[in-house]
Formats: sequence, structure tokens, C-alpha cells
Amino acid sequence: MRALGLPTVAWGIAPLVYGLTCPLAEDEGLGARLVCSAVVVTAGTGLVLRMRQRLLRQPRRARRTDRAVPDAPLRPPPTRVDGLDVAAAQLCADRGTVLGGDLYDVVGTEHGVRVVIGDARGHGLAARATAAAVRGGFRAAAHDEKDLADVLRRLERALARHLRERPFDDTAAEEFVTVLLLEIGVDGDVRALNCGHPWPYLISGTDIVPLARAGPLPPLGALPLPGEIPALHFRHLLPGEALFLHTDGAKDVRDARGRFFPLRQVLAEAVGDQPLCARDLLRRTLAALLRHTDGPPDDDVSLLVLQKENAPFGIRTLAHPFVPASRP
Repeated sequence: MRALGLPTVAWGIAPLVYGLTCPLAEDEGLGARLVCSAVVVTAGTGLVLRMRQRLLRQPRRARRTDRAVPDAPLRPPPTRVDGLDVAAAQLCADRGTVLGGDLYDVVGTEHGVRVVIGDARGHGLAARATAAAVRGGFRAAAHDEKDLADVLRRLERALARHLRERPFDDTAAEEFVTVLLLEIGVDGDVRALNCGHPWPYLISGTDIVPLARAGPLPPLGALPLPGEIPALHFRHLLPGEALFLHTDGAKDVRDARGRFFPLRQVLAEAVGDQPLCARDLLRRTLAALLRHTDGPPDDDVSLLVLQKENAPFGIRTLAHPFVPASRP
């Protein structure tokens, strides 16, 4: 009865009270019956309207709850960070909300520009809260930790703490987050740690190649991190080159005929033979993805472009193989 609410219950018992207390209820005349019928119809209509109002109020409460989740995964990074042009976009699979289970961030630190992109398992409130917790851990660790491996360990602890404290812990043991960490030095030197996340593409002129083909570590939360975590060390990111980071939703999304989105082909077409900036590349790729899905995708999608300043796309070819140079 408490779930229905006192006003709703009152509407429901009104005809019963009328029948027990009103003398007209015992009168068998036509006028008395019309009055009784009017009372029943009025009470029934009021009951239906009251229940409809309560049902409509529940989605509004749910949307307010969604908005109560920290919006850390959504806030865009700066458009320029320590010699890098930055462009980012996020599409949420859940209708009626602008927050998804993906996360990304770009931070300029004394250790270089540090970047995170990740994807929490599933959708909805739990995934959004998990993504916010991991991103919050990155914001602090990126400045505090000298070693990129220690940043990753801080993210692992932030995720574990969040799962212990969250109120909806019935599936906490099944939660995990894919995470890619990048560190780009002042000279363009690139280091990376990957926990189950898709490798980004390097774009140099019209050449588009994966940053690496090495197998990543397991996602955070799936298994404990190993004792030693050597970061992959890559050659310099040269002026005009860019890294295109994405979550798996950008490749796994399908069109009406079941075909996957051809991300690498779309990037090649977006680059073409003309100079592009990071924002143009992102805009063209995002437009192609929305045409492919004919609307919002069924999975969260995050795209992040990091372009080394001082030269546009399309003016040079790949001068060096962008493969791991050494392990520190």
C-alpha cells in the first residue's frame, strides 16, 4: 500500500466508503443509481490518472539519477595541450542520456602529455559510474606518478575501491574496464600501456597504420596486474602526424545489413590528399559513422585525435616504421 501512495489508495476506496455510508447507495431508484454510477466512474478515472502520473514520474526520477552520476567521462579535453592539437567526441548507446560507459582524458604534466581512453563493461548507470571512477583516478595519478606503470596501478586501485563501495554490487565481480595509457614527451617520444583496449592508428601523410600489434594486458578488473609492467616505447611522433584513438564501439558497430564499420578505410578517405586538422578528421569520421548506423549506434563510441602541431596532414609520407623501438 505504501508503494501505491496514500492519494492513490484514497481514490481506490472512495466507492467502498460511499457504499457503506451514503443513504443513496441503498436506494434502488433511477436517480440514486445514476449518482452511484457517477461516483464509481469518477473514482475509477481518478485512480487511473493517478497511477499514470506515478508511472510517468518514474522515468523522470531515473533520468535525475543518471544526471547525478559524475559527468567526468563526458567533459571534453582541452583543444590544445603542450604541442598537441586535441579533438574528441563521444556517442552514447543509451537513449535519453548523454553519458556513456566510455572514458577519455588528456592531461599536460611535468612527465609529458598523458592520455587515457577506456571502456567499462556494459551500459547504463553502473558502467557510467565505473568509467567516472577510473577517469577520476587518472586525473590524480597522471600528475603524481613519474612512471606510467604506477599510473596504471593507481587506476587498478581506483577501480577496486569503486567496486567495493558502490551500492549496486551484485555484479561487481564481473566488472572490468579496458584502458589504454599513452605518454607523449616534449620531443614526441611515445610510450604506451594497454589493458585490453584497441590500439590507436598512426596517421602520417596518407599512411594509416596501427600503433602496435602486440597483445595487450588483460582489462583492469579481469585479472590482477603483473609484478612488472614494462611500457612499450615507440619512436617520435613527428610534426603533422596524429594518433587516432577509439573504443571498440567504433569498429564493432554494424549497419542495417550487419556490416562492421570500416574505420581504417574511412580514415583513409577522410585524410585524402588535402591537409586536414584534428577537428576536421574527427568530424568527417563521426559523420561517416552516423551514416553507417543511420542514427545513434547500439554501443558507446568514443573517438580521440592527437595531432602534433606545426604541420598539417597530407604533406609528407611515413618516414619511419612506427613500431616499438625498445622496452625500458
